[in-house]
Amino acid sequence: MIRLDYLLKKDGYLFALMLITVPLAGELKFYPLNEVYRISFGAPAFFFFLLLLRHVPAVLSGLLTGAAVVAFRIGLACWGGEHAGFAEAFFSQYPSFFFYFTYACLFYVLKVRLFWDRPLMIGFLGFLIEIASDAVEMTVQFSGGRQIMMPDKLADIAVIAVSHTFIVLSFFNVMKLHESQVREKQTRKQHEHMLMIVSNLYEETIHLKKTLKTTEHVTKESYQLYREMSGNDRELGSRMLRLAGEIHEVKKDNQRIFAGLSKLISNERFRDYMNAAALVGIVIRINEKYAESLGKDIQFRSVIEGEHPDYHVFTVLSILNNLTANAVEAMGD
Repeated sequence: MIRLDYLLKKDGYLFALMLITVPLAGELKFYPLNEVYRISFGAPAFFFFLLLLRHVPAVLSGLLTGAAVVAFRIGLACWGGEHAGFAEAFFSQYPSFFFYFTYACLFYVLKVRLFWDRPLMIGFLGFLIEIASDAVEMTVQFSGGRQIMMPDKLADIAVIAVSHTFIVLSFFNVMKLHESQVREKQTRKQHEHMLMIVSNLYEETIHLKKTLKTTEHVTKESYQLYREMSGNDRELGSRMLRLAGEIHEVKKDNQRIFAGLSKLISNERFRDYMNAAALVGIVIRINEKYAESLGKDIQFRSVIEGEHPDYHVFTVLSILNNLTANAVEAMGD
């Protein structure tokens, strides 16, 4: 059972658009069998919305859409003077409800949404569903006293069902292509972001390694100075010893940080290589956003000449990004 607040929050606008679009699309129609049974674009529009509304029960969509279609057609018939009154208009239009309701029920029973990544299967099931829904609508009309079962028109209905399925699949594939492009763009941004994080960590490990060497040298010098001064000034020598010990503790802390960073990027350090154009493209995209965040209108242009091997990502990316970021910061508005 779906929660109403979830429906309104996630798919409310799309659901409302379906209730408006399907009745309107149903008015783009023609009558292959008689003056009652119609072929329209309402069916492919409804099928497309059922595919999009993945969090809304299909039966609920069929129930409300069928009612909306009948109400809309009754309103048009009464307003246009096609029927003497509401009762006659309702009797003429109510079979359409069974088409959409049957369509949605079969859509649910056949679990069409499970084949989201198999467009051909979706198309085949859509064809079967439309044929069955047409049969139900014609049966309802026939039970109301209308002679409509015309075998020579059944082939036309099948052709129309195929064309409807083709229309839906065309829009569906375009939509999936757009989704894949959006996902690819998001994945690329995430990948570039991770590259920058790792390259910055890689750079910090280099500075930290240099700091470790410096602290080790300072510790040795402090201890040597303590030994030299311990015989002359015990108090000053003791202070030098404490200082050497504190520097040694700083060194151990830095060693732990260095070990953690090295382990974090050890799998990436010598494995990731990239061509020069891709590296420069990442730097430009990142610094375009950086310049924009600083309120600066800066145009970037890159020229790569000659043949280049693939470069180690984190080393070169760190260097190029630092140079470019420094230039962005130094420029005026």
